[in-house]
Amino acid sequence: MKTLLFIISVVFIMSGCAPDDTADLVLLNGRIITMDEHLPEARAVAVKGDTIIAVGSNEEIYGYIGRRTRAIDLGGQPAIPGFIEGHGHFLGIGNAMMQLNLMDMRSWNVIITMVADAVQKADPGELIRGRGWHQEKWDEIPEPNVQGLPVHHSLSEISPDNPVILTHASGHMTFANAKAMEMAGITKETPDPRGGEIVRDTGGNPTGAFRQTAQGLLSSVLELWDPDINEQIDLATREVISKGITSFQDAGSSFDAIDVFRERAEDETLGVRLWVMIREPNDKLADRIAGYRITDETNEFLTVRAIKRAIDGALGTHGAWLLEPYADLPDASGFNTTPLEYLEETARLAMEYDFQLCIHAIGDRGNRETLNIYERIFSEHPEKTDLRWRVEHAQHLHPDDIPRFGELGVIASMQGIHCTSDGPWVVQRLGDRRAREGAYAWRSLLDNDAVIVNGTDAPVEDVNPILSFYASVTRRMDDGSYFYPEQRMSREEALRSYTIDAAYAAFEEDRKGSITPGKLADIVILSKDIMAVPDEEILDAEVVYTIIGGKVVYERYREQ
Repeated sequence: MKTLLFIISVVFIMSGCAPDDTADLVLLNGRIITMDEHLPEARAVAVKGDTIIAVGSNEEIYGYIGRRTRAIDLGGQPAIPGFIEGHGHFLGIGNAMMQLNLMDMRSWNVIITMVADAVQKADPGELIRGRGWHQEKWDEIPEPNVQGLPVHHSLSEISPDNPVILTHASGHMTFANAKAMEMAGITKETPDPRGGEIVRDTGGNPTGAFRQTAQGLLSSVLELWDPDINEQIDLATREVISKGITSFQDAGSSFDAIDVFRERAEDETLGVRLWVMIREPNDKLADRIAGYRITDETNEFLTVRAIKRAIDGALGTHGAWLLEPYADLPDASGFNTTPLEYLEETARLAMEYDFQLCIHAIGDRGNRETLNIYERIFSEHPEKTDLRWRVEHAQHLHPDDIPRFGELGVIASMQGIHCTSDGPWVVQRLGDRRAREGAYAWRSLLDNDAVIVNGTDAPVEDVNPILSFYASVTRRMDDGSYFYPEQRMSREEALRSYTIDAAYAAFEEDRKGSITPGKLADIVILSKDIMAVPDEEILDAEVVYTIIGGKVVYERYREQ
């Protein structure tokens, strides 16, 4: 390090570089993995303002160093383009950090104990919230249960005066206690809403579990909690930049939330770049969408050019819409949560106002119907090309539909970590044949010329890209077994899915996704080379620096 700094000083004295060439930041002595096919690897980078101005050898970059340049010696560590989270819920991350974290709880009884502790600290009538439970990850099936899900009585007994609402890890099911159901007016006679289900016992009584659109029956109780959106933004920002994420593709926010994002972007207090899908009803979209197409007016920290919809639910809650019934619930094939004609109306709005359409589809029927809608709308507008509409998740596909992604130019926005997190119970839901042919079919999609975007669906999973990258290149589950490893991505494909291909999926490949002169200086330095170390060492890699727009916004050693 001392030798390198001495060389830097000598070179600066001798270089006489012009002020216009002087960098604000240089990274030296690293392995720069650029994701730029014209110069795949380099040793050093120079940054001026928020832009990369040079990439090359140490010797080539020395000439950009001036008296006020910050020089970071990487000591051989790898630098890669900043991770782009391809599908997450930005405010949801902050929201999840403001309630009980149930993600790692291994039994219903442990959750009961957590809620009981929260009740002791709460005022009577105060809403208690939690998120992250998943019945398939518990060590034992609760008793009593319905379809493997608990019955509310044990929860209600320890919280008679407080409404309790616990959200499933997927976000597609909610569990409520008796007090919450009473406050929401839910009884044995309450009908199931379209696209959802109140799970009931043999006597027809609500058990406390609410699938898909039935969660909306609890909305009046959830309104008791009014979180500070700026606190959610701040919590989420700190979390994502610590994980090396420089851009975040937000899977659905309201006009009101976007107004706050825009204000903070204009005030330069939005600490991570957001690319946002609007999630509002069609009537509100028709009235207001023209004023919400935001591309580059706010210092490139906020882009709004997409609409979010959902055609079905989640596989873990038996909510994904399938062509055939579930193997472990043969009377059910999941739910169509949004009517197809409504989705077609959204598609026409997207086409009219030049917005991308991003439809959540997990089951094979959900994916097929989504592709059918896209194909119909595309055929109505042959003059419009390069639309880059997306399917969010694309988790379970019928083999006949896999080639359609490439043929239609539809982007598969998938989450590597879902494969290995869900893997232990996917075969239980689908059976071996369907799981093998179409579950998390990355290799098949890539071989059929599809573009894949990676991510985590946070807060459904930890937002850490390293975990999703590892899952993408190994498909190794926690028990050491592999989930149909023939569908793995290569390491280059996985990194592309988190960088340049993710930028492409947002029409931002000219400014993001590679370490290239002229692009934004969004760069991450890792402690280990995830492109070269043995598989088992990938998970040991940590973020050392996160750089957004040429500014170091996270330093691991300073945080510790």
